[in-house]
Amino acid sequence: MREHVLVLTPSERRELKKRLRSRTLPAEDVRRARLILMLAQGDSYSQIRQALACNRSYISRWKQRFVEQRLGGLYARHRGRAVAKRTPKLEARILGWTRKASPDGSTHWSTRKLAQHLGISHMMVARVWKRASLRPHRLERYMASNDPEFEVKAADIIGLYVHPPQHAAVFCVDEKSAIQALDRLDPVLPLSPGRAERHGFEYYRHGTLSLYAALNTRTGEVLGKTADRHTSQEFVAFLADLVASQPTQRQIHVIVDNLSAHKTPRVEAFLADHPQVTAPLYPDLLFLVEPSGSVVCQDRTRPDCQGHFHLGPRSGPQAHALHPSLQQSSQTHKMDVSRCDEPNQN
Repeated sequence: MREHVLVLTPSERRELKKRLRSRTLPAEDVRRARLILMLAQGDSYSQIRQALACNRSYISRWKQRFVEQRLGGLYARHRGRAVAKRTPKLEARILGWTRKASPDGSTHWSTRKLAQHLGISHMMVARVWKRASLRPHRLERYMASNDPEFEVKAADIIGLYVHPPQHAAVFCVDEKSAIQALDRLDPVLPLSPGRAERHGFEYYRHGTLSLYAALNTRTGEVLGKTADRHTSQEFVAFLADLVASQPTQRQIHVIVDNLSAHKTPRVEAFLADHPQVTAPLYPDLLFLVEPSGSVVCQDRTRPDCQGHFHLGPRSGPQAHALHPSLQQSSQTHKMDVSRCDEPNQN
């Protein structure tokens, strides 16, 4: 028998084999148990080094500790890395790098990416971000007007909303263009307990329509009309319907944005022929009618994950007609705006 062969008692051998089979012990504890078992069965240092990927010093050290203390000596003496302390200097460093661009060109830092860059724990980065209420993955948008007269125009709009003229009608007019009528190729699987309604990926395109809507700021009533196109001709036709819905000679104030279709000679001629209608152009930032377009699309069509709109379940592959809610109407009609206070989800 070779000199380095160890003699194990039955209880020691059972315990070492138990450690060797364990799936919960640290890997290093299992590695030491395997080392002692290999020494006990007479394997050479070269065989052990090749099997455990270690050096002679490692083998000799743990052999000596086992000889002196038996199983009680098979524990690590290394206490591990000292716990990093969150100092103001370290927090300032983390927060400073968080606001810088990532060197790999990614859009934002992650906790692990920044921790690897700074050589610290990713949990340290997460705690500092939580303390500072930082969420680099979140993105919010804003809109700013470059109109130098924006404040004056905004004051006019808000004044019409809050204090409308007593004997006049105030309408906020806007368009929602290119509403798509899409229909699924595959059958729509209905809603059931514990399962959402499911749609196929492929779809038919049934064309697009534009929706014109006018909000009466006094009554909260919305008048709407659909059209195949989105030009000044359709806009003038909608204004004509709007005038026809009011008593003769009543003053009408129209809040409308500065879209090119609203500034054509056809529109100017209509306003000249109807002096009771006032329609100055305003920036499209304070329009109360916009949520109504969202409400109509939610109630009358079904938006999919790509933001398009498709119809409900089809009766067959030949069902190519437009949904009644999107068919063109030659008359202005009232819309239900009881949900206009809900957030715009378009």
